[in-house]
Amino acid sequence: MGKRKWSSLEVILLVLFLLMTIVAITMIILFVTGEPGVISDERPDEFVPQCPNIPLTERVDCYPDAGASMLRCEERGCCWSPLNERNVPWCFFPTNHGYTVQSVHSTNSYELHAELERMVSPSMFGGDIQQLTLHAEMQTSNRLHFKIFDAKSKRFEVPHEHIPTVKSDYTSPISDTLEITNNPFGLTVRRKENKKILFDTTMAPLVFADQYIQLSARLPSHNIYGLGEHVHQRFRHDTNWRTWPIFTRDAFPNGGTHNLYGHYPFFLCLEDESGKSFGVFLLNSNAMEVTLQPAPAVTYRTIGGILDFYIMFGDTPEQVVQEFVELIGRPVIPAYWSLGFQLSRWNYGNLTEVKATVERNRAVDLPYDIQYTDIDYMEDKKDFTYDKVKFRELPQFADYLHEKGQRYILILDPAIATSKRVGDTPYDSYDRGTAKGAWVFESDGKTPIVGEVWPGETVFPDYTSQNCIDWWVDEYERFYQEIKHDALWIDMNEVANFQKGSVKGCVDNKLNYPPYTPKIIDEVMYSKTLCMDAKQAWGDHYDVHSLYGYSMVLASEKALERVFGSNRTLLLTRSSFPGVGKYSGHWLGDNGANWNDIKWAIPGMLEFGLFGVPYIGADICGFFDDSSEELCRRWMQVGAFYPFSRNHNAEGYRPQDPAFYGADSVLVRSSRHYLRIRYTLLPYLYTLFYKAHTTGETVVRPLMHEFYSDSATWDVDRQFLWGKYLLITPVLDPGVENVRAYIPDAVWYNYETMERIRDRKVFVEMYLPADKLGLHIRGGAILPTQKPEVTTTYSRRNPMGLIVALDDNNQAAGELFWDDGDTRGTVENGNHIHYQFSFDNGRLKLQVTKAGYKDPNNLEFDNITIMGVPDPPLSISVTHIPTEGGSGTTTVLPNSTYYHDGAKQVLFLYDLSLTLGESYTIEWDMINEDLQRFDCYPEENADETKCKARGCLWKESTITGAPWCYYPSDYGYAVTTPEITNSGITLDITRNMKYKSSGRPGSPDVNNLRVQIRYHTSNMLQFKIWDPANERFEVPVPLSVPTTPETDENKRLYKVSFTENPFGIQVIRKSTGTKIWDSAVPGFTFSDMFIQVSTRLSSKFVYGFGETEHPTYKHDLNYHTWGMFSKDQPPGYKLNCYGVHPFYMGLEDTADAHGVLLLNSNAMDVTFQPTPALTYRTLGGILDFYMVLGPTPEMVVQEYTALIGRPVLPAYWSLGFQLCRYGYANDSEIAELYSDMTAAGIPYDVQYADIDYMDRQLNFVLDPEFKDLPNLVDRMRGEGMRFIFILDPAISGNETSYPAFDNGKKADVFIKWPSDHPDEIVWGKVWPDFPNVTVNEDLDWDTQVQIYRAYTAFPDFFRTQTAIWWLEEIREFYKQMKFDGLWIDMNEPASFVHGTVGGNCLGNPLLENPPYMPPLESKHMGLNHKTLCMNSEQILSNGKKVKHYDVHNLYGWSHTKPTYDALLEVTGKRGIIVTRSTYPTSGKWAGHWLGDNYASWDQLYKSIIGMMEFSLFGIPYTGADICGFFNPAEYQMCLRWMQLGAFYPFSRNHNGKGNPRQDPVAWDANFAKASRDVLNIRYTLLPYLYLLMFEAHTKGNTVVRPVLHEFVKDKATWDIYKQFLWGPALLITPALDPNVTAVEGYLPDARWYDYHTAKNVGVRATTITMNTPLDHINLHVRGGYILPWQKPENSTFYSRKNPLGLIVALSDSGSAQGSFFWDDGEGIDTVGRNQYLLTSFVAEGKKLSSQVVHNGLNPTDYLNLGVVKVWGAGNVTVTAATLTDSSGLAHLLPVKHNTTTEVRSVLKCLFFFIVVLCFKHV
Repeated sequence: MGKRKWSSLEVILLVLFLLMTIVAITMIILFVTGEPGVISDERPDEFVPQCPNIPLTERVDCYPDAGASMLRCEERGCCWSPLNERNVPWCFFPTNHGYTVQSVHSTNSYELHAELERMVSPSMFGGDIQQLTLHAEMQTSNRLHFKIFDAKSKRFEVPHEHIPTVKSDYTSPISDTLEITNNPFGLTVRRKENKKILFDTTMAPLVFADQYIQLSARLPSHNIYGLGEHVHQRFRHDTNWRTWPIFTRDAFPNGGTHNLYGHYPFFLCLEDESGKSFGVFLLNSNAMEVTLQPAPAVTYRTIGGILDFYIMFGDTPEQVVQEFVELIGRPVIPAYWSLGFQLSRWNYGNLTEVKATVERNRAVDLPYDIQYTDIDYMEDKKDFTYDKVKFRELPQFADYLHEKGQRYILILDPAIATSKRVGDTPYDSYDRGTAKGAWVFESDGKTPIVGEVWPGETVFPDYTSQNCIDWWVDEYERFYQEIKHDALWIDMNEVANFQKGSVKGCVDNKLNYPPYTPKIIDEVMYSKTLCMDAKQAWGDHYDVHSLYGYSMVLASEKALERVFGSNRTLLLTRSSFPGVGKYSGHWLGDNGANWNDIKWAIPGMLEFGLFGVPYIGADICGFFDDSSEELCRRWMQVGAFYPFSRNHNAEGYRPQDPAFYGADSVLVRSSRHYLRIRYTLLPYLYTLFYKAHTTGETVVRPLMHEFYSDSATWDVDRQFLWGKYLLITPVLDPGVENVRAYIPDAVWYNYETMERIRDRKVFVEMYLPADKLGLHIRGGAILPTQKPEVTTTYSRRNPMGLIVALDDNNQAAGELFWDDGDTRGTVENGNHIHYQFSFDNGRLKLQVTKAGYKDPNNLEFDNITIMGVPDPPLSISVTHIPTEGGSGTTTVLPNSTYYHDGAKQVLFLYDLSLTLGESYTIEWDMINEDLQRFDCYPEENADETKCKARGCLWKESTITGAPWCYYPSDYGYAVTTPEITNSGITLDITRNMKYKSSGRPGSPDVNNLRVQIRYHTSNMLQFKIWDPANERFEVPVPLSVPTTPETDENKRLYKVSFTENPFGIQVIRKSTGTKIWDSAVPGFTFSDMFIQVSTRLSSKFVYGFGETEHPTYKHDLNYHTWGMFSKDQPPGYKLNCYGVHPFYMGLEDTADAHGVLLLNSNAMDVTFQPTPALTYRTLGGILDFYMVLGPTPEMVVQEYTALIGRPVLPAYWSLGFQLCRYGYANDSEIAELYSDMTAAGIPYDVQYADIDYMDRQLNFVLDPEFKDLPNLVDRMRGEGMRFIFILDPAISGNETSYPAFDNGKKADVFIKWPSDHPDEIVWGKVWPDFPNVTVNEDLDWDTQVQIYRAYTAFPDFFRTQTAIWWLEEIREFYKQMKFDGLWIDMNEPASFVHGTVGGNCLGNPLLENPPYMPPLESKHMGLNHKTLCMNSEQILSNGKKVKHYDVHNLYGWSHTKPTYDALLEVTGKRGIIVTRSTYPTSGKWAGHWLGDNYASWDQLYKSIIGMMEFSLFGIPYTGADICGFFNPAEYQMCLRWMQLGAFYPFSRNHNGKGNPRQDPVAWDANFAKASRDVLNIRYTLLPYLYLLMFEAHTKGNTVVRPVLHEFVKDKATWDIYKQFLWGPALLITPALDPNVTAVEGYLPDARWYDYHTAKNVGVRATTITMNTPLDHINLHVRGGYILPWQKPENSTFYSRKNPLGLIVALSDSGSAQGSFFWDDGEGIDTVGRNQYLLTSFVAEGKKLSSQVVHNGLNPTDYLNLGVVKVWGAGNVTVTAATLTDSSGLAHLLPVKHNTTTEVRSVLKCLFFFIVVLCFKHV
């Protein structure tokens, strides 16, 4: 064969292939090695920008400099897309600019390092740095630090004085907060608790060149505050493409966007109404600009240094500030005198004029502490000199001021003249500085740079140089010896220079002319300052320019320390940097006398509060220009509330000190008035500075910081607060007397009139005439005060006082810090007094927490004013509490020492003489009439006319929630004919006809009623009120009431009496005299469709009522109303849910307990009020109350369940773990889940199928996708598993052939209209679909219901034939599909239409929208919202016809028993029923889950509350959907919920359709292991849980038990709802919050053993911190109890075969007791048939004895006794144990004894022959 020749085409293709191969290999090598090759500053020819399709708001400017064009943009490798507006960048970044991550590594979980490499792309300004390093660390749980720098070449970093000293507290893994995106590099900062993205730099590339660094970040909201120093005309930033340069500059604050004196790259962002906020601080001192854009996003452009970011997280804005100032240095406490008013001006001309100014202001009695002199006091404006002609007596001036208690402050500038002094004498300060080398040098580092400032040609001190600092301190000390003064004011330190750079100009280099200049004033770096290449000790002036003022502050602080020693003095600086607040205050610069600048001062002060400089203010009346009288008057008013309160103006303008305007001018009177208020409140202001110094709180505070949940406050910056409590509303416009002001959501009192204002959470027009400013105190405040004087020197000698302003709850709090006002370090060395003040319940406490200072003036609290006291006190007493302890002495105040102003509701206390530094309690007794009111108009929109139409009284109240419309005292009924017997009382009562109808048309009053009170037992009574003339609906729920009453009064725990007019019933506990029911209050109403009755309560501790999600177990009695009407409503605050339980348990102050049931099934509500009292309102029926007397909480439940029926005993297997989800696609998914769970070895007993197993959601019809489900169920059941199916009540009526409907219609089981309407079914719509439709789930819900959902009929389960039909349908279903239990849902009953299809409810429309509507969810839609028409007819088993209106709440109850009976009949086993809708007695047949909850952290603790409430309701088999039903679950939350849910009696993980799986094997191996471990504990303790269920079934005990049930004498347990007990002996303390590794838990007064270690924890009756790593739940076993246990297995089918063990947890006395119940686990009524074993155990001394109480157990169910663990057995070794059987024969048993844990274990003994187990010690 010859050689084949290649064609030319083939040769070309081969060459191309080889070339492509070479390129591909090269690219692979580059990718693997990460080497991009050499990158130049030129644009790579092959670079193609990848331009993203993003919103315009997210474009980041790639051409921030001038001259952008398409060509220039594309040369930078950026994207060009011009628009019709210039704000939005036309040239913006592509996605292939920036850096990529080459490697990431970390040494621990709190920090990480990454290496970055620049992507191949064109350069913006050249000098790009190719390799960068990222270092990030989570320094504390609230502070993230990350910096990006060049690890190969040192770059300038800010040498901050404080930040390096701040310690880290590594507690939060960095992965919870920071994520890195690799290509291109980006950082995402999240809030760890909710994963919300806060700072996301992935929106644009990082640019990092030698002289240009850019970073952008997307932000979560537009609520951005901070960045400075500028004039921001509003506090909240405008994010519409605003760019703010930051670079210190001597410039006028005239409202432009230019840079000013300080350098603050810090902003705070409020995320949303939750208050959660964060702060971002870039520690970089180079010239920069910050752009805010409407994404919202921020872009930083800085021209040097590094990126050194700190991100602070807070739950509130205030917390963010606290975090920031902790980082940079908390503020100094200024000297007390520096909080006084201050006067200054530039160029008084001479000292005579200064003194004249002082004298004229003294003459008008103006409070006034400090006088300044500006540079005019100097000789030729030279530092450290004074003019010996014009200011000849300046050395004596300080003494002149001190004589009257005033202070003197003078100014120094940094620039030092080079010229000689007057007379050609040497200027020694300059000469000494030159000798020291103290100056900033030119670029050669040798020649002092020369400029020009006020004295002419000058040099500039380099305060970063130690030589300069030494010179400065020395010069200042010398000068002080010559001119005495009290503090120092430093100016011109940006640094200012009247020449551009220097007298020589500046050379052309990259420092003076960088590639990019931020948008600073003049856009020349050295304009009005020094050349950027000048040299300082810290570096090039280019880098340290903005630190000049900061370094001058540090040097001046050392000078002040040298001169003033231990005295605090004051430092005031113009130029500043984060951290100066630690030493200095600041004023807002050289403003103008105009109305803009008075406004803009408030945002400026608020910003410096953020920046950690709380000693802040503006030049009052303006610096430049003449100030009009009006402007100056208004400015003096608001300036009286600047922390730094100084009136200052410039040379050449009219004087503007107050007295200049005339001694009797409105300005002087107004200024004096508000300055006296300032001086009165100085103790409060001084305390705010103490809080700033110790915690970082702000002093001047934005409203937003306190009322962040109110979005109206986010923009408020024409008002401000002092701390939390004082609201200042100034007039800021000319010719105005009405100001639009915001009143936040709180109680507020007018400071001057002391009256409470009505307005809250609203804008008002506030009338502020010429002499007035708005000043309001917030309710809840206690403000310390002092009688004012003209100086603080004198005012500090005056008596002190308190202003108490009560809040909605009649409470208040405050504090006081007091020291000598002048000495340094009084906080740190304890030389101070600190008070905590509190007011509650008529008691004012003045509690000293620190008494380290004795004031030389022997100060006393003299007068106390309490605002918001509506009624005069009966008496007032003062108790002095000795510091050293012991009983106090009490004095009753004479009437002459107090006065109550009833009109203003203010109480004044006089001449108290309470010594400062001592503790006191002031108490008074009063009746608050407002709290005795009972609401006559609970509907919305009450007004006086409507109120009086009902015959009620109208009077406004200052108590939030208290009714303004209330019943007169005789409103109600009166007794006409009483009949009293030894078994009860019968009364006829008649309505007081003095009053009109109760005012609800369509609901006529019933004028004559009958009352019957029956003494059923010694601990139970009933009182029933009804209309004897007309039959009314009564609840057909049978109760277990004795046939004969308790007629022996001596046996009864209660005594009953009644009042005749108005009628009321009192029930009194005989043993204590406590009234536990007292309905002798006005307002009893009984009309056809509205019944109301109120009762006073015995205490404020009330539990129960449901079913509604309650945020606490104990009810809040502050005017809360809870509606009750069964509804398909997921749990939520104040939302009525699935069941109705009108039962509560009340705790009395004596620790006795009682329970009350209102047997009424109509829609109702209950209102709590702080009287304390309770009001019931129901829409029909009668009043039928049952009361049980306990007296313990557990006995209350026992007695209640004796009345309503004991709970069902669930099958043993139903105590195992259960899995379900709505959304299984087919039976294969269930099979796979079962397989995975089995493989993971996770205990698991029950699998569910939700409605997805049904064909089109039809009951009893299997979906084809689940055709193999019967076989799967059979297989699983054959392997020991159990299966439960769901059944809803609604039956489709749109099928051609559907036996369930056909049979039901034939049997007439469906709810219809009443007979006076067509004989038709009341059709609804629920889950079943029409035949032959494909559901488009993308449509909105209502549309889906309309076009896809079939008509459904609702079985009337009251009817006997319905129960028969239901049984037969279930029987037929069981033939095709086996099951072990049934889950019934949607039985409120729920419907997806309102009332009926079409919405036309026939009959009386008042049934759907009654005259009174309780506060139900969607009440505006009527009672038929999401359910049936109320006029629908149902028929009771006795044939009586009733309206659905009356029995709606009983639908789920009526559904439950027929289902339970059918389950038992069909399966022949006990099984379990789980129902959603419940009513009292439902627990006899079923358990309950807490409904369709949400996957959120709050649902964990709320599930505990729900379980404890259902324990009260007699339904112990309860639990919540573990990990939540709605919304995706989060890993940590789901794991914590698995731990908690392992201790739900009904323990089921269940989630909703469309959400990811959340079962234990859906996560990872760690999750599965943690789930397995905690479920193994559950399965170990199932014998104990089963015993508790038996005791609930037989005795009515609770299973999930509130801690207070066992420890009711300990009132600390009355509020516990985040811990619970299993029975009496197992305490569960779960982790309920994100990211916690420890929980606070209360250990009541008993011996407790840690379940995991068996060790006695050794503490009791105290709250302790319990370690809670992610795989751990805290469990404690109570000493004195014996718990049965078994070795766990994968299901109860296997675990029940294991030997029985015992945990014997010995008490302090070495004893314990317990029981064990056992049966076959699933037989029907094994207890009633006596087919069970019950054994009791007692441990005492060295013996454990057992006693068989009952044994009817089948021998096949016998157990052996395995291991007995004795906890607390002591540390003396046990060597032997002997078992003595029933025949007396002794058996020696093996023993293990751990003397460390004090646990001994006895192994392997036969259970039934045990009589006594004995132990022998060494």
